[in-house]
Amino acid sequence: MRIAILEDESTSQSDLLRVLEQALTVGDSTMTSVAFPNGAKLQQALRRESFDLLVLDWDVSGLACIELLQWLRRWQADQVPVLMLGSRASEEDVVKALNLGADDYVAKPFRPLELGARIQRLVVRRPVVRSSRERFGRCEFDRPSQSVLIHPASKSDEATRQHVLTDREFRLALTLFEHMGDVVSRTHLLESAGYNDQELPSRTLDSHIYRLRTKLGLDSTNGLSLRTVYGHGYRLEFTQQADT
Repeated sequence: MRIAILEDESTSQSDLLRVLEQALTVGDSTMTSVAFPNGAKLQQALRRESFDLLVLDWDVSGLACIELLQWLRRWQADQVPVLMLGSRASEEDVVKALNLGADDYVAKPFRPLELGARIQRLVVRRPVVRSSRERFGRCEFDRPSQSVLIHPASKSDEATRQHVLTDREFRLALTLFEHMGDVVSRTHLLESAGYNDQELPSRTLDSHIYRLRTKLGLDSTNGLSLRTVYGHGYRLEFTQQADT
């Protein structure tokens, strides 16, 4: 789970991180947070990076949070969930934030347990608690064996095929399938695979993606399309031929 936080006060930032870690670090799942001191820096990052949740403080100076939210909903195709925080608690302000595209609004000072519950609700489409098996169309991910089972499209087709992946390949593939239809940034993918070194060779990710294409048949013949989004990352989509 990758979270972006727009908050310029260190104390509030620490409190937010504590709540996020408690709400989103469950079992073998992990949470990565990236904090931004102003809206302009977050906007710059959103042009090339992807996140599972944005937590925006209305009161941050610089580029207005409301302006950032308007830009996000107007120009970004990925409808990433947005939770807004703010000292403004009037009904008019809350309605304004929701009408402009925020998914939820929490007044400050926030109550940690309530905020944690609201965060979990927003990321429910990318579950925090993961089962041992997850299925996306014909592809079924088996965590214990770190393998992907490709089920036949019909009874007349060949039997289920199993592809055993390396740990990093498995985590990369699962991240792409969990974000089906969305652009996932290169940094997001590398972090999901367990890489932290910012100086990795640029082709490290491309080599992993190439092997996944080959092993899992991520092409139109299997009802899938994995495309490179220049300057950003990759997008995996079901095609019309997919049995979803």
